[in-house]
Amino acid sequence: MAAEVSAGDYKDVVLFLATAGIVVPLVRRLRISPILGFLVAGVALGPFGLGALADQASWLKSFTVDNPNQIRQLAEFGVVFLLFSIGLELSWERLRLMRRMVFGLGGLQVTICTAAIAGAAMLLGQPLLTAAAVGAALALSSTAIVMPILAAGRRQHSPAGRATFSVLLMQDLAVAPILITLAVLGPRSDEPLRAASLFLAFAPSVIAVVVLVVLGRLLLRPMLRSVAKAKSEELFMAASLLVVIGAGLVSAVAGLSMALGAFIAGLLLAETEYRHEVEVTIEPFKGLLLGLFFVSVGIGLDLSLLAERPALIFGVTAGLMALNAAVIFGLGRLFGLASSAAAETALLLAGGGEFAFVILDHAMQTGVVPRGLAHTILVSSTLSMFCIPMLASLGERLGGRQTRVDPAIFAPEPLAEDSDPRVLIVGYGRVGRLVGEMLDRHDLGWSAADRDPRLVEAGRREGRDVVFGDASRTEFLKRCGLEQALALVVTMDNPDAAEAVVGAARNLRQDLTVVARARDARHAQRLYELGATDVVPETVEARLQLSEAVLVDVGVPMGLVIASIHERRDEYRRALNRPEALSGRTRRFRRAAAQIGGEAGTGSAEPR
Repeated sequence: MAAEVSAGDYKDVVLFLATAGIVVPLVRRLRISPILGFLVAGVALGPFGLGALADQASWLKSFTVDNPNQIRQLAEFGVVFLLFSIGLELSWERLRLMRRMVFGLGGLQVTICTAAIAGAAMLLGQPLLTAAAVGAALALSSTAIVMPILAAGRRQHSPAGRATFSVLLMQDLAVAPILITLAVLGPRSDEPLRAASLFLAFAPSVIAVVVLVVLGRLLLRPMLRSVAKAKSEELFMAASLLVVIGAGLVSAVAGLSMALGAFIAGLLLAETEYRHEVEVTIEPFKGLLLGLFFVSVGIGLDLSLLAERPALIFGVTAGLMALNAAVIFGLGRLFGLASSAAAETALLLAGGGEFAFVILDHAMQTGVVPRGLAHTILVSSTLSMFCIPMLASLGERLGGRQTRVDPAIFAPEPLAEDSDPRVLIVGYGRVGRLVGEMLDRHDLGWSAADRDPRLVEAGRREGRDVVFGDASRTEFLKRCGLEQALALVVTMDNPDAAEAVVGAARNLRQDLTVVARARDARHAQRLYELGATDVVPETVEARLQLSEAVLVDVGVPMGLVIASIHERRDEYRRALNRPEALSGRTRRFRRAAAQIGGEAGTGSAEPR
């Protein structure tokens, strides 16, 4: 018999979905950060918000979360997916080139902030090991809050964005050593530390990283290639989730954080042709789970403790942010950042982070930090996380709108957003390959996308920039650089697929030059209706080439032949693209698109 299910079993899920569907659109309309909306909603839904009033009004129980610990366990996957996405945007080579900022600036930030906070804790009477654990927990900022804020403002590639990312990456890498050190020192705080015991504690983590890298290089590309050949979106989604969660679990079993394992998997996938498709596939999961993470942070804010010790908690919060900001600003200037960029970086990283919960929970279990002290610090850290969106807004004003990166400071290879505009070719069969060769002859950069893994693999073996993915999805086109592209060339032999790509591209950019291959005149007319700039029907072009060959072979001068062929081709184009050949709906769409383009100063959408 089926188990009896009550509505209460799903109440927490329904409350979260209601928050995502109602609260977030509302705060967007009020021009408030969605992250702040999730945090505030978490406070309201938690046991210290509406839950505290449920004894007086029992109906409020329907609007409170019953199992915050279960939500927090699920919410941790939000950070896992975020770190995986960050890994996808990098590569081992790019990480190597950024080593000065990651291990220099980031390493010094973790070390100095930990030492400074630990020193302050010792001055307040805490023992050395307790102070060190508190310092390590509060020295780490919130990747889950800061990176989405940077992405939303398109500032992740500004000097401050690069510096912030470098520090956050080093902080994420530092979590595992911190947890292992606490595990080793906690039970034996009165015993001398031996090198052998420290080596044995770190060995499983090192082995796990090596295993992840080796297996990832050997298995990831063949596995995704096999799944891609099945041409099933569901299977590809399942494979993508397996990579993220599987890598995280392997990392967790070895004592590392799940987020670090997912980050390594992302780094490995960043070097493959499946990078963009995987990124688009997991994006909805990352967004939902990150929202759940922010809700869980809000739920954990103990308002009763805040009411009991307001001076202490607000004092610790202000001191934490001031100390972190001062250290990071000084290090930023030391590493060559301008004052405005250093100030923006300092404000972004001033607050606490999600790993404070992990480290202090571990420290409580090992007896390193007393529970009362840990709860007080967690409330202060949570309050500082609430301040991050406002600090980021202030930092953006200080940092200005300049987004160019000083290569003398960072020296990484250019990211997609920084690279020169290219022509994007969708479809890398015989036609797409020829188009790429002709672009090479005229020194024009290009990249290509295709749904056939065999064509993608063949192109990459030749050193071409070819990726796997579905170009009918707007998000995929964005990740392929369509927003900066010189033109789009659609060479697909599937008429429906070609129409979907042209429609998606035109919706994304009204000013884009779109050249498409058509099967016949009727297909060409549909592509013009969807907004293609120029269309080349195969049947028409074959007739023209046949006519050209006949005329030349019978002795007509080449110049006259070429002129007549061009004239006839233009007649075909005008006939296919004439206003009366288009539907009323299409004419209205194109007039509106042209008007929008003219108002925006981006040019008309009318085909040439």
